Amino acid sequence: MASVLEFDNVSVVRGGNRILDSVTWTVDDSERWIVLGPNGAGKTTLLQLAAALIHPSSGMATVLDETLGDVDVFELRTRIGFASSALARKLPATETVLNVVLTASYSVTGRWNESYDDVDIRRAHRVLGEWKLDHLADRKFGHLSDGEQKRVQIARAVMTDPELMLLDEPAASLDLGSREELLGLLSGYATAPNAPGMVMVTHHVEEIPPGFSHVLLLREGRVTASGPISTVLTSKKLTEAFGVPLKLESHNARYTARSLIK
Repeated sequence: MASVLEFDNVSVVRGGNRILDSVTWTVDDSERWIVLGPNGAGKTTLLQLAAALIHPSSGMATVLDETLGDVDVFELRTRIGFASSALARKLPATETVLNVVLTASYSVTGRWNESYDDVDIRRAHRVLGEWKLDHLADRKFGHLSDGEQKRVQIARAVMTDPELMLLDEPAASLDLGSREELLGLLSGYATAPNAPGMVMVTHHVEEIPPGFSHVLLLREGRVTASGPISTVLTSKKLTEAFGVPLKLESHNARYTARSLIK
């Protein structure tokens, strides 16, 4: 196993507020991590660090064996697959689905003067097929449903065959059917033998795809627990992270949680 992420006593301070506080965390390439915590816990900031979009205020952050602050982040980012609602807002609504995925090859968000080889175009079509989007290749991105847009973002992240995959709330705002379809696809991807190390941020245990192996719990910028899902994801540890009494239940590698407050 090789590490794809190493955070050593990392903190992020913005406007005098400590968003992440002394986070130490390692992700190996064989691991699939879920990051859970309440609003304001620092989950998105953690993912931005992992995506080399920001630098730590203190501590050392190493991404794919490169230390932030000592590396060309523009080159490093081409090795990372990243899907988030913030990125989706940068994708032109008038761009075709095929082009949205294809432009990941150049780390740009819209077609301009760049050219693509046939091998790039074939790969883009193959990735669209794997994520059940091939029938939408010529549709405008802005005309898609939320669920379709989420899958296009992930297909775009997969396009470059990344060494690290980062997903920021990929199932947020989806209806039940769209959520379940997406989680099934994510589960298949996570369990594939050639899949990269993965980190997925979510607010809800119901959105954890089968095949994810580890969980990091955050509260107020601090890690409250981390490790294998089988031992760390418990009612007690969820209660500590979210600050309300919660009961966790599991069935066939899927989870539900409910409040114990009557």
